[in-house]
Order: sequence, then structure tokens, then C-alpha cells
Amino acid sequence: MKLNDIPVMEKPRERLLSVGVENLTNEELISIILRCGTKNYSVKEVSTNILSNINNINELNNLDIYELSQLKGVGLIKAITLKASIELGKRVNNIEIENKMVLNNAEKVHEAFKSLFIGLKQEKLLAIYLDNKKKLITYKIITIGTKDQTLFHPRDILYNAIKCNASGIIIIHNHPSGEIIPSREDIEMTNQLINACKDVGIPLLDHLITNSQKYYSFFREGEHI
Repeated sequence: MKLNDIPVMEKPRERLLSVGVENLTNEELISIILRCGTKNYSVKEVSTNILSNINNINELNNLDIYELSQLKGVGLIKAITLKASIELGKRVNNIEIENKMVLNNAEKVHEAFKSLFIGLKQEKLLAIYLDNKKKLITYKIITIGTKDQTLFHPRDILYNAIKCNASGIIIIHNHPSGEIIPSREDIEMTNQLINACKDVGIPLLDHLITNSQKYYSFFREGEHI
């Protein structure tokens, strides 16, 4: 069915206005983003086909522009539009990360930074730098590794800590597998960083492992004590 054949009040844009954006289906949201179909496929058909190629909406983030563009009715321009919309959504969701916000427990840290790890196929390590009142000074991406490993040297983290005059450090990295229990390498890496931090007098306050929904806190679980 072409969009013009759908009764006016059942069209995605009109439904957004009448029932609110939070009540639209994934198909309707994608249709609004794409705006129109192609010569051969309506925008509804294109949206339905996109969703039929993934198990859940979160997997949309895992498709790159080339993979999206190969789906029936999508093409390069619509693929670019979708990827830009997904990235904007992640940035909006991440708006709560602000300088001077207080990060005095693992829950607050994870809530603030978890969206930076949504849909990643590789491990990414962030270092979060705090002042003596545990307020955020800044945060840095230290390294992006493989699907099951990220390598770094403590000096990469400590260089930035000294540069911004931090009083404490928290690191957070993801496991793309979804498993949040630390590996042997994670424990060794944490202990190595703890010792290096002690040498320069800037303590490692915690190390979180995330899958962007749940997290593991080394400090809370006592793995490094």
C-alpha cells in the first residue's frame, strides 16, 4: 500500500501529532525519517523491509552505511539519513554528561556514560577524570580495540590525568559480547593501573565494565582490593 492510499489520520506524521511520538511503531518512526519511498517501493515497504532484516531495533546501529544501502528500497541517501538520525539520538541521550557533574558512585557513572557504548562491535576504553570533590573535569577515549580485547598503557591514562590536574580516575570499557564479568586480562589490567596510579598519587577510583545496559564495578565487587 502506498502512503497516499493510507487514510490521513493513519499516516505516520499525522499519528505523531495525534497520539505522540512515543506511541509510534518502529516502522512509523523510520517512515517519518526516510520521508518518501522509491519508484518501486513505498516508504512503508522500505521501512518494513529494514526491520525484517534485523532481530530488534538495537541492531540497526550495527549496520554500516554500505549494509543499509544494500537493503531493498534504501540506497545510499536513505542509509546516510538513517545513520545520521541514529547518531543524533545517541548524542541527545548523552546530553547529561556535563563538566562539574558529581560522579561519586558507580551508578551515576554508568548512567552518564552508558550511551557511549550502545551497539559497539569493538571494545572501547574511556578514562574519566575527577577533581577532589569527585566532579567531572573531562573524559577521554583512550583506545578502541578488537571485538574481545582492548590494549592500553597506564601512561596513556595518567598523561591526561596530570594534564588536567585530576584528583581521581575512573575507567569504563565495554564487552561487545554482552558479558560484564571481568576476564583475567581485565583484572590484570586493573591491578596494573592501580599500581601506576599510586606511583603518581592519583588514585584509580573504579573500573566499570558495561554492555550499555548493565555494568560491573570493580570497586563494588572488591576485585582489585
